[in-house]
Amino acid sequence: MNNSTFKILLVEDDEALRFIVQDNLAENGYEVEVASDGEIAIELFKENKFDLIILDVMLPKIDGFHVAETVRKTDDQVPIIFLTARSMTEDKITGLTIGGDDYIPKPFSMEELLLKIKIFLKRSQSQPVLSGAPSNLKIGNFDFHFDDLSLTINGESRNLTMKEAELIQFFAKNANKVLSRNEILEQVWGSDDYFLGRSLDVFISRLRKYFKADPSVKIINLHGIGFRFSIKKDNRF
Repeated sequence: MNNSTFKILLVEDDEALRFIVQDNLAENGYEVEVASDGEIAIELFKENKFDLIILDVMLPKIDGFHVAETVRKTDDQVPIIFLTARSMTEDKITGLTIGGDDYIPKPFSMEELLLKIKIFLKRSQSQPVLSGAPSNLKIGNFDFHFDDLSLTINGESRNLTMKEAELIQFFAKNANKVLSRNEILEQVWGSDDYFLGRSLDVFISRLRKYFKADPSVKIINLHGIGFRFSIKKDNRF
């Protein structure tokens, strides 16, 4: 993977941290544009094509969550990594719910950030998780449409992020099978990196809420093993 072909948008209001991250990214061969507040970030996004966005949550003028929402209105695939000083689970879930791919709590190591960047750029350049798999699936009483990132039941449709759709597609393809955490991470994220495992747990929690409308569909946690995406048949899971 030739890093020089990748363009990254770094959004961070802390001048010292911004310089350190920008310098390290440049040393690793990435082309970097920087923004010190949310307004500048949105303008840069509108004027350029980025392969990945590193986005601080606490920003002047427009916060990182609103920047991410703006990005996702026109681009649902560019990876977004949040930088956050917040430790509240609710904030992390908010970031992932609105379309973030992962988060790094401050303080963080450059090695961790560079690893995540490498993972997500590799993933974004690869083929969809299930190449050739049906894009429209019936999951219990739900209609799942991968092409338009939607999950519908009883006439009510929910918009999905790309990562949510990829995870649902992988689960549906392997319904009622035991899936290890590593297997899920490798297939959906392209790596079984420990830090991505934290994000998987957040995504699993969100999907459980989505499928709650149909009791015949469950994501069962198999302690120490992984998960089973169960679709009820003949009154049994």
